[in-house]
Amino acid sequence: MRTRVLSFRERFRDPVREGDPGDFTTTFRILPIALLACIVGVIGALLAWVLLRLIAVFTNAFFYQRLSDSNVGPADAHIGLWVLLVPAIGGLIVGFMARYGSDRIRGHGIPEAIEAILMNGSKVQPRVANLKPLSSAIAIGSGGPFGAEGPIIVTGGAFGSITSQVLHLSASERKTLLVAGAASGMSATFGAPVAAVMLAVELLLFEWKPRSLIPVAVASATAATVRHWLLAPAPLFPTPPHTEFIGAWGMVSCLIIGLSAGVLSTVLTAAVYAGEDAFHRLPVHWMWWPAIGGVAVGICGLIFPEALGVGYNNIELLLSGDAPTRIIIGVLLVKSVMWAIALSSGTSGGILAPLLMMGAAMGAAESHFLPGGDPALWPLIAMGAILGGTMRAPLTGVVFSLELTHDTNIMLPLLAAVMVAHGFTVLTLRRSILTEKLSRRGHHLAYEYAVDVLDGMLVRQGMRTDLVAIPADATLAQISRLDMPDLYESQPAYPIIGEDSRLLGVISAGDLSRLLINRDGDLAAATVRFGDIATESALTVSQDVTMREAADALGSSGRSAIAVTSDDGRLVGMVTVKELLAARRSAFELDWRQERVLTLRLPFFRAPGSADGAAGAVR
Repeated sequence: MRTRVLSFRERFRDPVREGDPGDFTTTFRILPIALLACIVGVIGALLAWVLLRLIAVFTNAFFYQRLSDSNVGPADAHIGLWVLLVPAIGGLIVGFMARYGSDRIRGHGIPEAIEAILMNGSKVQPRVANLKPLSSAIAIGSGGPFGAEGPIIVTGGAFGSITSQVLHLSASERKTLLVAGAASGMSATFGAPVAAVMLAVELLLFEWKPRSLIPVAVASATAATVRHWLLAPAPLFPTPPHTEFIGAWGMVSCLIIGLSAGVLSTVLTAAVYAGEDAFHRLPVHWMWWPAIGGVAVGICGLIFPEALGVGYNNIELLLSGDAPTRIIIGVLLVKSVMWAIALSSGTSGGILAPLLMMGAAMGAAESHFLPGGDPALWPLIAMGAILGGTMRAPLTGVVFSLELTHDTNIMLPLLAAVMVAHGFTVLTLRRSILTEKLSRRGHHLAYEYAVDVLDGMLVRQGMRTDLVAIPADATLAQISRLDMPDLYESQPAYPIIGEDSRLLGVISAGDLSRLLINRDGDLAAATVRFGDIATESALTVSQDVTMREAADALGSSGRSAIAVTSDDGRLVGMVTVKELLAARRSAFELDWRQERVLTLRLPFFRAPGSADGAAGAVR
């Protein structure tokens, strides 16, 4: 049988020189992907502008009965008892669109984007790109207590996915463009390009690699640039710079803010899914749920009109430090209840703006008794803490708050509060408000990233060298006379070598076992040389590449062993599943094995019973 030595680099068409692993695996393929991401960024900014205009149009239509795109809020309409009916009408329209258009428009969008990335190869239906912004504009324009960021994340992501589906791209490249579209939409909506990239990294990309990070950053920066010609200049919520250092008591207050934000995040997450469970128990089709939720929105809007719609003006008022008690209590109680019911009903809308508002209200309430700082500081700190805790995206919470206000003096207290809130929710909630929805659909996500131990080990360090190799001129009759242990326990495959230990082929342990069992029935077969009956071509890897690359080669080939060769083709070892598991086991022991490495000795301490005054050891 003619064999071919096929290297791992050749199989994967990687231009990196074999035997010279670098810090990253990114290739020049990133350049056309980044160019496409730039185009996606421009379209993402345009889509953000269209969505915001649509929200304004439907707000004017529902609450002011006029055709206009002027920026107005539902609270100023004063339509009396009609407010009970308007959100229900909007919810009814959204329900029909979800039932007869696409049910992917339901919810706030980020879980749906995650699901498309992980479970659907980053493929989004084109109809979602059309229906999601329209349904969200109707839901928010009719009084829904949502923001525009969730819908624009889905809309921008859908456009990026559609672009990639038209072209000849891989699933990872489709994911990159989908996330690039999502980041560009958020960047243009809020004028927060860095926070948009952080959101992409912490929630959507599921990796930290230049091949995806750079195109996403390009799209976000492009969208933020285009924003200056389409929307108001950043920051969205400008605030006067706070004091540079808030003192020890101020840092204690940050811990209090972080803990209370963690508690509020837990309560809000539980409330949303308790409401979802309640809707599932209703004896009506889910198409009617947004309308039922709209009724609750209307009732809350009658009690506290400022809770209707996006409510950016409420956030500005809370961040000023002069918000009246009515606004603080109304947002914490009425807005929270309205938002939880509406979101659990399956209507369309985002969660970032409501979380910012509820966090700011919590901080404004606590500013009356917190030591240190000033009354306008704590709403801003709490705003970032509630975002980082609820969405499990702490770095996004920090950077987002900075970009919304351009107040860099808050970085230290903001970091402390956000991390406390994040730690609280990680320890008390198994899943976040985003991943709980996916868990209920039968999916499990893990958001803990670490460098793979196989990436830090070269094949020469982990390969197996005690091998049984078969000479190419050996016959079955000769091999059968050897006292070989159980084939599978010895090694899963046997390399066939020629002169100077050059690898010619590989025969699996199973095939060798069958040949040895059947040799007595076929005397001719017993004289055939192994160089002519190798059942597998030799899949090889260099000893200077990483164990991760060897594992990838094994996984792609479906084999249980890969031969390791030198530069001149000589066999030097083999990597099997056993060696890969041994590397994993060493990393596991580093995580869980506890030991005392250093012994503390006090030179002036006389140990009891010591006659020579030798120093005692404190262990």
